[in-house]
Amino acid sequence: MINNVVLVGRMTKDAELRYTPNQVAVATFTLAVNRNFKSQNGEREADFINCVIWRQPAENLANWAKKGALVGITGRIQTRHYENQQGQRVYVTEVVADNFQMLESRATREGGSQSSYNGGYNNQSSNDTFSSSSQTPNFGRDESPFGNSNPMDISDDDLPF
Repeated sequence: MINNVVLVGRMTKDAELRYTPNQVAVATFTLAVNRNFKSQNGEREADFINCVIWRQPAENLANWAKKGALVGITGRIQTRHYENQQGQRVYVTEVVADNFQMLESRATREGGSQSSYNGGYNNQSSNDTFSSSSQTPNFGRDESPFGNSNPMDISDDDLPF
């Protein structure tokens, strides 16, 4: 069986960090993940996906990933249920994140142009500092990955299906 999830989205609010009675950290958060297509109105829609992360990664997420942060997570989908105060059974489906990755610097997110994280470390320095770059990656899906090329001219008769 395979149950793997990879998401890239923005935090809708700061993660809510709590501790179990055994002092195990757990953080809950919601990621806004853009859909790959636009609505009939031409607007980009998003899904708001509830996530949970445990132990040390939960504490790290709560300390570093704030509202609006672009975050990548890997994990699995899990369902659970409980009875509410009215005695009704409530089902919950959520993503249980194994780990996360911050995908942009705080300066980039807040509109600063001092530096941006480009995914690597600066090997010229003895201390592990992020390397600087003046370009911010474009994670949008509006541009073709192949440049400004015209769409392929293929007739339906040429397709094998």
